[in-house]
Amino acid sequence: MRKIIVSMFLSLPLLAHADCKDRLSAWAQKLHPGRQLNAEMAVCKVSPADPSQTFAVLPMAQAGATDDEAVYDVDVLVANSDTGAIIARIFEQAAITSDAVGLRGITLDTARYQLAPQTRAFGVRVNYEGSSRVDPMSETSLDLYVLDGNALRRVLAGLVVSAQNGDWDGNCAGTFTDISRTLSFGPSARNGYATMHVAEKKIDSINKPAGADCATREKPAVRAGYSLEYDGAKYVVPAALK
Repeated sequence: MRKIIVSMFLSLPLLAHADCKDRLSAWAQKLHPGRQLNAEMAVCKVSPADPSQTFAVLPMAQAGATDDEAVYDVDVLVANSDTGAIIARIFEQAAITSDAVGLRGITLDTARYQLAPQTRAFGVRVNYEGSSRVDPMSETSLDLYVLDGNALRRVLAGLVVSAQNGDWDGNCAGTFTDISRTLSFGPSARNGYATMHVAEKKIDSINKPAGADCATREKPAVRAGYSLEYDGAKYVVPAALK
Protein backbone atom coordinates (compact mmCIF):
# COMPACT_ATOMS: atom_id res chain seq x y z
CA MET A 1 0.00 0.00 0.00
CA ARG A 2 2.80 2.43 0.90
CA LYS A 3 4.39 1.88 -2.53
CA ILE A 4 1.11 2.75 -4.22
CA ILE A 5 0.74 5.99 -2.21
CA VAL A 6 4.32 7.04 -2.96
CA SER A 7 3.75 6.34 -6.64
CA MET A 8 0.65 8.54 -6.61
CA PHE A 9 2.50 11.46 -5.04
CA LEU A 10 5.37 11.14 -7.51
CA SER A 11 2.92 11.40 -10.39
CA LEU A 12 1.25 14.60 -9.12
CA PRO A 13 3.76 17.05 -10.65
CA LEU A 14 3.39 15.34 -14.00
CA LEU A 15 -0.38 15.67 -13.83
CA ALA A 16 -0.12 19.32 -12.80
CA HIS A 17 2.22 20.09 -15.68
CA ALA A 18 0.36 18.12 -18.32
CA ASP A 19 -2.36 20.75 -18.82
CA CYS A 20 -0.25 23.67 -20.06
CA LYS A 21 -2.14 23.65 -23.37
CA ASP A 22 -5.32 24.42 -21.45
CA ARG A 23 -3.70 27.68 -20.37
CA LEU A 24 -2.74 28.98 -23.81
CA SER A 25 -6.03 30.78 -24.47
CA ALA A 26 -6.12 32.22 -20.95
CA TRP A 27 -2.59 33.61 -21.33
CA ALA A 28 -3.49 35.13 -24.71
CA GLN A 29 -6.65 36.78 -23.38
CA LYS A 30 -4.84 38.12 -20.32
CA LEU A 31 -2.04 39.65 -22.38
CA HIS A 32 -4.01 40.61 -25.50
CA PRO A 33 -7.72 41.00 -24.71
CA GLY A 34 -9.89 40.69 -27.77
CA ARG A 35 -7.22 39.26 -30.04
CA GLN A 36 -7.57 35.85 -31.63
CA LEU A 37 -4.95 33.27 -30.73
CA ASN A 38 -3.95 30.85 -33.47
CA ALA A 39 -4.64 27.84 -31.30
CA GLU A 40 -3.41 25.40 -33.94
CA MET A 41 0.07 26.93 -33.94
CA ALA A 42 0.34 27.91 -30.25
CA VAL A 43 2.61 25.63 -28.22
CA CYS A 44 3.84 25.12 -24.67
CA LYS A 45 6.31 22.80 -22.96
CA VAL A 46 7.56 22.19 -19.45
CA SER A 47 11.29 22.85 -19.13
CA PRO A 48 13.19 19.58 -18.71
CA ALA A 49 15.98 21.48 -16.94
CA ASP A 50 13.59 23.14 -14.47
CA PRO A 51 10.11 21.56 -14.33
CA SER A 52 8.83 24.50 -12.29
CA GLN A 53 8.93 26.55 -15.49
CA THR A 54 6.83 26.24 -18.62
CA PHE A 55 7.66 27.84 -21.97
CA ALA A 56 4.94 28.99 -24.37
CA VAL A 57 4.59 30.64 -27.77
CA LEU A 58 1.39 32.53 -28.60
CA PRO A 59 1.02 33.53 -32.27
CA MET A 60 -1.74 35.99 -33.22
CA ALA A 61 -2.46 37.00 -36.80
CA GLN A 62 -2.63 40.70 -37.55
CA ALA A 63 -5.79 42.15 -39.07
CA GLY A 64 -6.40 41.27 -42.69
CA ALA A 65 -4.90 37.77 -42.52
CA THR A 66 -6.07 35.20 -45.07
CA ASP A 67 -5.46 31.49 -45.52
CA ASP A 68 -2.65 32.27 -47.97
CA GLU A 69 -1.09 35.34 -46.39
CA ALA A 70 -0.72 36.41 -42.78
CA VAL A 71 1.58 38.36 -40.51
CA TYR A 72 1.79 37.10 -36.93
CA ASP A 73 2.62 38.94 -33.74
CA VAL A 74 4.12 36.53 -31.25
CA ASP A 75 4.32 36.45 -27.45
CA VAL A 76 6.99 34.15 -26.04
CA LEU A 77 6.71 33.58 -22.30
CA VAL A 78 7.96 31.67 -19.29
CA ALA A 79 5.34 30.74 -16.70
CA ASN A 80 5.13 28.95 -13.38
CA SER A 81 4.22 25.35 -14.20
CA ASP A 82 1.98 24.93 -11.14
CA THR A 83 0.10 28.23 -11.03
CA GLY A 84 0.36 29.45 -14.60
CA ALA A 85 1.62 32.84 -13.38
CA ILE A 86 3.74 34.54 -16.03
CA ILE A 87 7.35 34.97 -14.93
CA ALA A 88 8.68 36.79 -17.98
CA ARG A 89 7.69 37.43 -21.58
CA ILE A 90 8.72 39.13 -24.78
CA PHE A 91 6.27 40.45 -27.37
CA GLU A 92 7.48 40.56 -30.96
CA GLN A 93 5.40 42.36 -33.58
CA ALA A 94 5.36 40.94 -37.11
CA ALA A 95 7.66 38.14 -35.96
CA ILE A 96 6.37 35.65 -38.55
CA THR A 97 5.32 36.35 -42.12
CA SER A 98 3.43 33.71 -44.08
CA ASP A 99 2.81 34.47 -47.75
CA ALA A 100 4.33 32.56 -50.70
CA VAL A 101 6.03 30.41 -48.09
CA GLY A 102 3.39 29.22 -45.64
CA LEU A 103 3.70 28.76 -41.91
CA ARG A 104 3.43 25.05 -41.15
CA GLY A 105 4.19 24.84 -37.46
CA ILE A 106 5.96 26.12 -34.35
CA THR A 107 7.83 23.92 -31.91
CA LEU A 108 9.68 24.53 -28.66
CA ASP A 109 13.27 23.30 -28.61
CA THR A 110 14.59 22.44 -25.15
CA ALA A 111 17.92 20.93 -26.19
CA ARG A 112 20.93 21.70 -23.99
CA TYR A 113 21.82 25.19 -25.19
CA GLN A 114 24.25 26.02 -22.39
CA LEU A 115 25.49 29.53 -23.14
CA ALA A 116 27.20 30.05 -19.79
CA PRO A 117 27.56 27.99 -16.58
CA GLN A 118 24.34 29.44 -15.14
CA THR A 119 22.58 30.32 -18.38
CA ARG A 120 20.66 27.85 -20.52
CA ALA A 121 18.63 29.01 -23.49
CA PHE A 122 15.51 27.47 -24.99
CA GLY A 123 14.60 27.59 -28.63
CA VAL A 124 11.61 28.33 -30.83
CA ARG A 125 11.60 26.64 -34.21
CA VAL A 126 9.35 27.95 -36.98
CA ASN A 127 8.61 25.65 -39.90
CA TYR A 128 7.76 26.99 -43.35
CA GLU A 129 6.72 25.20 -46.53
CA GLY A 130 6.21 26.42 -50.08
CA SER A 131 3.06 25.70 -52.06
CA SER A 132 4.64 24.89 -55.42
CA ARG A 133 4.73 21.21 -56.36
CA VAL A 134 7.43 21.55 -59.03
CA ASP A 135 9.56 23.95 -57.00
CA PRO A 136 9.22 22.44 -53.53
CA MET A 137 10.83 24.10 -50.55
CA SER A 138 10.71 23.88 -46.80
CA GLU A 139 12.69 25.60 -44.09
CA THR A 140 13.04 25.66 -40.32
CA SER A 141 14.47 28.66 -38.49
CA LEU A 142 15.60 28.82 -34.88
CA ASP A 143 15.46 31.61 -32.31
CA LEU A 144 17.01 31.27 -28.84
CA TYR A 145 15.79 32.92 -25.63
CA VAL A 146 17.25 33.29 -22.15
CA LEU A 147 15.59 34.19 -18.87
CA ASP A 148 17.56 37.14 -17.53
CA GLY A 149 16.22 38.03 -14.09
CA ASN A 150 12.62 39.13 -14.67
CA ALA A 151 13.17 39.63 -18.39
CA LEU A 152 13.10 37.29 -21.34
CA ARG A 153 15.64 38.10 -24.04
CA ARG A 154 16.07 36.80 -27.56
CA VAL A 155 19.75 36.13 -28.13
CA LEU A 156 19.56 34.41 -31.52
CA ALA A 157 17.21 35.27 -34.36
CA GLY A 158 16.46 33.61 -37.68
CA LEU A 159 19.17 30.97 -37.91
CA VAL A 160 18.05 28.47 -40.58
CA VAL A 161 18.74 25.00 -39.18
CA SER A 162 17.28 23.02 -42.07
CA ALA A 163 16.29 23.79 -45.65
CA GLN A 164 15.13 21.68 -48.56
CA ASN A 165 14.41 22.84 -52.09
CA GLY A 166 14.11 21.37 -55.55
CA ASP A 167 13.32 21.94 -59.18
CA TRP A 168 11.71 19.03 -61.00
CA ASP A 169 9.15 18.06 -63.63
CA GLY A 170 6.61 16.82 -61.12
CA ASN A 171 7.17 13.23 -62.16
CA CYS A 172 10.84 12.29 -61.70
CA ALA A 173 13.55 14.38 -63.36
CA GLY A 174 14.97 17.18 -61.27
CA THR A 175 17.54 18.41 -58.79
CA PHE A 176 17.21 18.75 -55.03
CA THR A 177 19.23 20.25 -52.18
CA ASP A 178 19.07 19.36 -48.50
CA ILE A 179 20.85 21.48 -45.89
CA SER A 180 21.01 20.64 -42.18
CA ARG A 181 22.81 22.52 -39.43
CA THR A 182 23.60 21.58 -35.84
CA LEU A 183 24.72 23.79 -32.96
CA SER A 184 27.34 23.29 -30.29
CA PHE A 185 29.03 25.62 -27.82
CA GLY A 186 32.73 25.90 -27.18
CA PRO A 187 34.49 26.55 -23.89
CA SER A 188 35.66 29.97 -24.99
CA ALA A 189 33.47 32.92 -24.09
CA ARG A 190 32.99 36.44 -25.39
CA ASN A 191 30.97 39.01 -23.49
CA GLY A 192 30.02 36.26 -21.05
CA TYR A 193 28.53 33.72 -23.47
CA ALA A 194 30.21 30.78 -25.20
CA THR A 195 31.05 30.85 -28.89
CA MET A 196 28.35 29.14 -30.93
CA HIS A 197 29.62 26.64 -33.49
CA VAL A 198 27.37 25.78 -36.43
CA ALA A 199 28.14 22.61 -38.41
CA GLU A 200 26.54 22.52 -41.85
CA LYS A 201 25.92 19.53 -44.09
CA LYS A 202 24.68 20.05 -47.66
CA ILE A 203 23.62 17.24 -49.98
CA ASP A 204 22.66 17.78 -53.63
CA SER A 205 20.84 15.01 -55.48
CA ILE A 206 19.69 14.38 -59.04
CA ASN A 207 16.67 12.38 -60.11
CA LYS A 208 16.54 10.80 -63.58
CA PRO A 209 14.17 8.30 -65.20
CA ALA A 210 15.62 4.79 -65.40
CA GLY A 211 13.22 2.70 -67.42
CA ALA A 212 10.03 2.41 -65.42
CA ASP A 213 11.79 3.62 -62.28
CA CYS A 214 13.13 6.93 -61.02
CA ALA A 215 16.80 6.79 -60.00
CA THR A 216 18.34 9.16 -57.46
CA ARG A 217 22.02 9.97 -57.35
CA GLU A 218 23.38 11.85 -54.35
CA LYS A 219 26.52 13.89 -54.65
CA PRO A 220 29.07 13.72 -51.83
CA ALA A 221 28.07 15.79 -48.83
CA VAL A 222 29.63 19.23 -48.58
CA ARG A 223 30.41 20.33 -45.05
CA ALA A 224 31.10 23.77 -43.64
CA GLY A 225 31.53 25.32 -40.22
CA TYR A 226 30.73 28.73 -38.77
CA SER A 227 31.53 30.39 -35.45
CA LEU A 228 29.05 32.91 -34.07
CA GLU A 229 30.08 35.32 -31.35
CA TYR A 230 27.88 36.99 -28.77
CA ASP A 231 28.16 40.79 -29.06
CA GLY A 232 26.75 41.57 -25.64
CA ALA A 233 23.13 41.48 -26.75
CA LYS A 234 22.82 38.71 -29.33
CA TYR A 235 24.65 36.18 -31.48
CA VAL A 236 25.39 37.75 -34.85
CA VAL A 237 24.01 35.52 -37.64
CA PRO A 238 25.75 35.87 -41.02
CA ALA A 239 23.64 36.17 -44.16
CA ALA A 240 24.77 32.69 -45.28
CA LEU A 241 22.85 31.14 -42.36
CA LYS A 242 19.58 33.04 -42.82
